[in-house]
Amino acid sequence: MEACINIRLKHQACPCQFELACRDSKAVTTTLTTKWPSTPLLLEASEFLAEESQDKFWDFVEANQNIESDRDDTDLAYYDLILKRASVLLSPVQLNLLKLALSLRAYSSTVHSFQQIASNEPPPPGCKAFFNIHGQTSCDTERLKVMLDNAVERPKPYLFKGDHKFPSANPDAPVVILYAELGTKEFTRFHQLMLAKANKDLITYVLRHFLSNPSKGRVHLSGYGVELAIKNQEYKAKDDTQVQAGADVNATVIGENDPVDEVQGFLFGKLKTIYPELKEQLKELRKHLIESTNEMAPLKVWQMQDLSFQTAARILAAPSVDALNVMRDLSQNFPTKARSITKTVVNSEIRKEIEENQKHFKGTLGLQPGDSALFINGLHIDLDVQDIFSVFDVLRNEARVMEGLRSLLIDTPYIHDILKLNVQPSDSDYAVDIRNPAVNVSYVFFFFVCLFCFLGERIENKPFFFSFSIIVCLSLVISVFLSVCRIGVVFVVNDSDEVDGMQDAGVALLRAFNYISDDVDSQMSFDMLNRVPSGGKLKVEETDGVLEKRYPYVEISSILGPDSAYDNNRKEGKAYYEQTGVGPLPVVLYNGMPLQREQLDPDELETVVMHKILETTSFFQRTVYLGELNSDHDVVDFIMNQPNVVPRINSRVLSTNRNYLDLSATNNHFIDEYARFLFLDTKDKNAAVANSFNYMTKKGMSTRDASDDGIIRPVTFWVVGDFDQPSGRQLLYDAIRHMKTSNNVRLGVINNPSENTSNEKSLIARAIWAAMQTQTANNAKNFITKMAKEETAQALYGGSDIAEFAVGGMDVPLFKSAYESPNVNFLLAHSAYCRDVLKLQKGQRAVISNGRIIGPLEEGEVFNQDDFLLLESIILKTSGERIKAKIQQLGMVEDRASDLVMKVDALLSSQPKGEARIEHTFAEDRYSAVKIRPKEEEVYFDVVAVVDPVTRDAQKLAPLLLVLKQLVNVNLRVFMNCQSKLSDLPLKSFYRYVLEPEVSFMADSSFAPGPMAKFLDMPQSLLFTLNLNTPESWMVESVHTRYDLDNIYLEEVDSVVAAEYELEYLLLEGHCFDVTTGQPPRGLQFTLGSASDPVIVDTIVMANLGYFQLKANPGAWILRLRKGRSDDIYKIYSHDGTDSPAEADDLIVVLNNFKSKIIKVKVQKKPDMMKEELLSDDTHENDSGFWTSITRGLTGGSKPEEPKQEKDDVINIFSVASGHLYERFLRIMMLSVLKHTKTPVKFWFLKNYLSPTFKEFIPYMAEKYGFQYELVQYKWPRWLHQQTEKQRIIWGYKILFLDVLFPLAVDKILFVDADQIVRTDLKELRDFDLEGAPYGYTPFCESRREMDGYRFWKSGYWASHLAGRKYHISALYVVDLKKFRKIAAGDRLRGQYQGLSQDPNSLSNLDQDLPNNMIHQVPIKSLPQEWLWCETWCDDASKKKAKTIDLCNNPQTKEPKLQAAVRIVAEWSDYDQEIKRIYNNFLEEKERGTTDSYQQTDKKHPEETMNFFMII
Repeated sequence: MEACINIRLKHQACPCQFELACRDSKAVTTTLTTKWPSTPLLLEASEFLAEESQDKFWDFVEANQNIESDRDDTDLAYYDLILKRASVLLSPVQLNLLKLALSLRAYSSTVHSFQQIASNEPPPPGCKAFFNIHGQTSCDTERLKVMLDNAVERPKPYLFKGDHKFPSANPDAPVVILYAELGTKEFTRFHQLMLAKANKDLITYVLRHFLSNPSKGRVHLSGYGVELAIKNQEYKAKDDTQVQAGADVNATVIGENDPVDEVQGFLFGKLKTIYPELKEQLKELRKHLIESTNEMAPLKVWQMQDLSFQTAARILAAPSVDALNVMRDLSQNFPTKARSITKTVVNSEIRKEIEENQKHFKGTLGLQPGDSALFINGLHIDLDVQDIFSVFDVLRNEARVMEGLRSLLIDTPYIHDILKLNVQPSDSDYAVDIRNPAVNVSYVFFFFVCLFCFLGERIENKPFFFSFSIIVCLSLVISVFLSVCRIGVVFVVNDSDEVDGMQDAGVALLRAFNYISDDVDSQMSFDMLNRVPSGGKLKVEETDGVLEKRYPYVEISSILGPDSAYDNNRKEGKAYYEQTGVGPLPVVLYNGMPLQREQLDPDELETVVMHKILETTSFFQRTVYLGELNSDHDVVDFIMNQPNVVPRINSRVLSTNRNYLDLSATNNHFIDEYARFLFLDTKDKNAAVANSFNYMTKKGMSTRDASDDGIIRPVTFWVVGDFDQPSGRQLLYDAIRHMKTSNNVRLGVINNPSENTSNEKSLIARAIWAAMQTQTANNAKNFITKMAKEETAQALYGGSDIAEFAVGGMDVPLFKSAYESPNVNFLLAHSAYCRDVLKLQKGQRAVISNGRIIGPLEEGEVFNQDDFLLLESIILKTSGERIKAKIQQLGMVEDRASDLVMKVDALLSSQPKGEARIEHTFAEDRYSAVKIRPKEEEVYFDVVAVVDPVTRDAQKLAPLLLVLKQLVNVNLRVFMNCQSKLSDLPLKSFYRYVLEPEVSFMADSSFAPGPMAKFLDMPQSLLFTLNLNTPESWMVESVHTRYDLDNIYLEEVDSVVAAEYELEYLLLEGHCFDVTTGQPPRGLQFTLGSASDPVIVDTIVMANLGYFQLKANPGAWILRLRKGRSDDIYKIYSHDGTDSPAEADDLIVVLNNFKSKIIKVKVQKKPDMMKEELLSDDTHENDSGFWTSITRGLTGGSKPEEPKQEKDDVINIFSVASGHLYERFLRIMMLSVLKHTKTPVKFWFLKNYLSPTFKEFIPYMAEKYGFQYELVQYKWPRWLHQQTEKQRIIWGYKILFLDVLFPLAVDKILFVDADQIVRTDLKELRDFDLEGAPYGYTPFCESRREMDGYRFWKSGYWASHLAGRKYHISALYVVDLKKFRKIAAGDRLRGQYQGLSQDPNSLSNLDQDLPNNMIHQVPIKSLPQEWLWCETWCDDASKKKAKTIDLCNNPQTKEPKLQAAVRIVAEWSDYDQEIKRIYNNFLEEKERGTTDSYQQTDKKHPEETMNFFMII
């Protein structure tokens, strides 16, 4: 090899042979930073710990409060110290995940959100740290006592879900919020003071991060992709303006240690290691190979056919340790690698195995050849939807579960078997038994559906309230479903014998119903309910009136009076209601299953019941087919004998919002070691309590050492209560009664005394404990059962001797010695456990089932034997039986096995609810998969990827897998899923995924500048466009570069094109619906702001999914209905996903991470506004508030004190541009508009793709020419089919979002293409009569006959679709926004787009094909031909009448745009020179530093007002 290299390099001086190698290589780099200041890694690490648990957060705070004095000078030493302190609290896997989190800066947004919250206080002047007590702030500790003393006079502050609240036992204590920076001297001083008071329960202590002196730097982000796409050069679209010389920030960071490993089969990374003495020669050889490869001569079609298989073969040929590196290199640099890959021979075994596996992929995973998929421990990771932050959450949750299972001493092979158990709690589908005499049933027509209402008012001595929802419950159900339902009603009314129907409206209605049902007709009784007036409290007279009208011959007092014979089911109804526990009235049961509260809305109920009837129909069809149900069966009995039917439903038990204990610790602590127990952390306390139990079971009692039988009991109940109080004893008694009926249950007790522990006040608790410790299983159980009875307790506290209650066979002396012992450690430990871990007040009751905490139970709340049955059935159904089956395979003794079932259940069930794991088995992985085996005896992640190596997914997946491999122990298999018979180059772009497993440092131990995308050694003859592929919730913009990122031509570049982007905002998305109609309220507007600045951004709700989006930086923001018609007509009804309590008027939304935030808001019209419409023709949106603040746009246009122009007297022009050439055209188009009108003009530009140069210059131009402008910004909605090519994305923005892009105050908007020249006053076009159409377009010219062969709309699909209508061009159009919104044109266009865009062959010219395709649904008004003249399609004679000239591409001549502009438009060069003069003046003023007054205002701090509209 050495000889070979030397031979190759002997000729390097020869200029003819190695000319390419001597040229400098060119590079493109990209960085992305936040808009907010860099946050300290220490604070970010604390937030990572907080997500593990609040206990770990406070332990970390305690350990690091003096870190500034402990650290060395270097950044590396500071970083290592943070990791060292964290490692005490984290496992090795968690520590590696912390390293990734710090590299991603995943918690920077969390830290900064607290900074924004602090700025709203605001901080007192001169304070480096401060505290807030109920709205008063100070940093003077002397004032603390006074502020605390009068705190009760002021309301408590609102605490956010992410706040750090120190554990406290006094919820009524004043709340003190400390704003300080962890690790500083100021923090330590305040923290110690607050800690002392919190430990004495004098305050509720809350800590929020606050930096008094934020960093000057910005956070460098990673977790995004950068694409360098090869641009089609068919039409020359490159600006000829010379780029100014100057140094780019990123240019200096390209070192020599970043080369790609493999070039044409040479692994240079390895060669440099093996032959260090040949470093320089290897460098030159590598450069030569790259340059010779980069020439990229086009491949023949036959060469491309097998590229996918050939790339896979190249990857599979590499050693497994290098295979992922090879895959990353080949996929991310595919255009330059393709030629060498064509020489690869594909082994027949590889091809055969891939094709066999593809049958499996299609059958089990639904994957076609070329598709990709990623699974981590069987969880599907959708690469299109999930970003690195959601993957990080998956890794973290999985690590928590796997390490928990490992700490329970389960061997690694079994861990993955247990993980595959789907134990997620399902939504409640339990039913109660409706076979009860209290149910009044109509037998009109029976169709295997039983649906009935609980009707009434539960509270006694209150008027019967015949509410609207009850009328809905009855009238809708009866009128719509009587023909297919068996319908019943249960009256829940005052059941006192002293009350009759002449006094109580509820009793009157019941008796009237019974009279009609018994003496007239059961169906007529339901008809009577429909005739009773609704909408208020029911009166006796109203029922009276109905009876008198319908049955005038009857004596009313005989029906309603004291001697009525129609009082049946009055007491039974109320008793049945209380026994079933179905919750607040009214309730509707469908086959015994309660409908959700929101499903009782009028618009919901009909739909819900119809869906349920359809579901039930299919269920019965199946049971009849299988012979489980036939004509001999009673169908009601059949329904009520289903396994989901229980005697009682308890909403606490059925709730899917569940809280679990962490039972994953294993230790040898017990509660009788009270002094040691107190100092254990929460996890170890749980383990100590679990270790100390002797459980009661049906056949006796089990202990840690032995049990009465070999049964594994999958359900473990811990009953918590004060057993020396009646309520605690009753709970225990009901639990014991249930336990005696089930072999699945074991029962433990935890005493939570109401008063301080003493022997005198704990007679029952001590008796129970002593019996458990000293007696045989059966005797202890029988004795404890006796202790739980009320008469036993009364006798004991009356002075009776405990021995009187001994059961047969008890060892009484042994029992009494334990009972009378002064050692009450178990009571003290139980009391401390209830307070510190279970967070219960003294004496409060709770039930813990397999680690799930149900409680605290309210005083008087019933939790009886039926509730324990329901709880048991839920556990068995969702998790218990499955876990038990797995644990049985481990072959453990019964009690250890039952313990393990309990602990595993608590661990698995506590995980966030998600999709079920997918069991994937593959045909073969011998030849066609990259395999990396895990380290033995360590917990590992099972990672399976299916990928075609020549797809965008491979470009993203390879670097992700490489980081995973470095980060955690993985069992990795990457299966190739290749496509055959390719006819085009599958990848036409270079790609980099910016992701590092750990923070990197410079040689001097300082922080490296940050993660960066580097494209080294790129081909110089190609034209590139740069695109960022960021997480869905990020809104980024280019903020600094000298070069045109839309047209990168490296031959004209000095060395490095350095692109700097900024994360401008995080996205808040939502869906809004009107609860009355169930439809989105089109045109409704929301505002987002803060208390001091209520309107920072504004948005409009669209009809598609009720979607809206807003933008903000991390912090707590207030969402409101916008003042004006939105706020006048609507009110917020409910909300989900916000940080506000349910009853709040203003919604608080906290943005505190990089993940997507999606909220749901329901609104309702105000009662006096039911007939009002937001988008009515005769009303105008009030221009007050936010829109007033932007009348000047981002410009030096009309001054605030000048009278505001009428909106009808402004020409609003919308345009888009990307790249320096089109921005040059855009400036010239603007100038041509301004030269031909005296009417004020406002330009609206899509900000997403504008260059930093344009954004910097436009304020100056606006000042000089006196126009207004606004930069609008938009993130393509995730639910709308995504385009990947930049040009098509821009086309989409031109047409898809017109209804929500502009404020309601804008009535008409003109779109003018950037490459147009205007020769007339556009006021004429604005005022053009569209004759009722929502928009007007100019048809394509047809006068230039030589272009007939290119007029595609004259034949085929378009000819038949248009049916004689014109095909219109999208270069110029006018939109009547009021009409456009009124007919929901935007929603129709988006709907059609969603359907057509799935086909890559549809909508080839998206911006004009879509409106022309929709011409029958959204009519187009054809503008006169002179409104748009284009040389390609129009003859020369018509040019003189042209009002605008468009520089259309010519498919015949392919003439470059610049050349065509100078030739076609006489005035174009003059305009160009004028703009250049203005621009040069701007540069001179900028050089002198006098351009500040022109700068755009959106460069302000994110918490200040942003004077630009965000388009939605």
